[in-house]
Amino acid sequence: MSTRRSTAVDFRRREARTAWLFLGPVLLVVGLFVLLPVLGTLHNSLFRDISFMPRTFIGFGNYAEIVSQPRFLTAVRFTLLFTVTAVALETLLGMSFALVLNEAFPGRGALRTIMLIPWAIPTIVSAKTWKLIFDYTYGVLNYLVVTFGLSADKVNWLGSAPSAFAAIVVAEVWKTTPFMVIILLAGLQAVPRELHNQARVDGAGIGRRFFAVTLPIIRPVVIIALIFRTIDSLRIFDLIYVLTGGGPGGSTASLSILGFRYFTDDRFGMGSAVSVITFLVAFGVSLVYLKVGRFRESMG
Repeated sequence: MSTRRSTAVDFRRREARTAWLFLGPVLLVVGLFVLLPVLGTLHNSLFRDISFMPRTFIGFGNYAEIVSQPRFLTAVRFTLLFTVTAVALETLLGMSFALVLNEAFPGRGALRTIMLIPWAIPTIVSAKTWKLIFDYTYGVLNYLVVTFGLSADKVNWLGSAPSAFAAIVVAEVWKTTPFMVIILLAGLQAVPRELHNQARVDGAGIGRRFFAVTLPIIRPVVIIALIFRTIDSLRIFDLIYVLTGGGPGGSTASLSILGFRYFTDDRFGMGSAVSVITFLVAFGVSLVYLKVGRFRESMG
């Protein structure tokens, strides 16, 4: 009996050593390229690090100064509102398109390929295109509005806070909805057809089959997609930088734009503090998704 127990213990130890052998390179890469920069940014955020001035340790002084500034509160409000709006629209549209593309019909392959085009276009190119569309003087949108008599005068789409916010959301949703479609479509294709056929025999309608059969099965996939898109939206930078530059009046400045401005002003400690705050917000939101979505139970 003791010999059998000893053999089992030795086997588990060998399995553990093998697992660490395979995990070692991955953990090394994560430590060097993920954990180390995060720790370096956190360390730098504790210093008053300004060009041509002595680097001084001030603890959480940068954080206290940042949170007391009105533009930080504006950036937080904009970032959260933009994230909620964009991710909600992307999820609804992505699920709708994924459900359609999951069905068999002529031209489905071509439509799937076309859906990838916005996602394949570099963000800078996409942002420049949308800026041409929303341009006040020669923008395509204003040309259509005036031509079809929807407005007597041109609209300054990027000149007011509400319309600039809407423009950024539209550009972001157009660009990133295909990502949601790809992820959700992969989850839908893993749902056994037999379950839908059985539910149909039992008299369940389309809505009932979706909420009772499809959604519970693909819930882990939906959570993963939401986490990816939420984190990406919380740190949005390039689209805003090209479209509005954070204007008008700082109304569309995200946390990343705010951090960038500190770095360009050579206030590296303040910029690092904003980066840490953004990381903590994204990390906290991810934990909420995992908790509310009962990700562990779904995977179990």
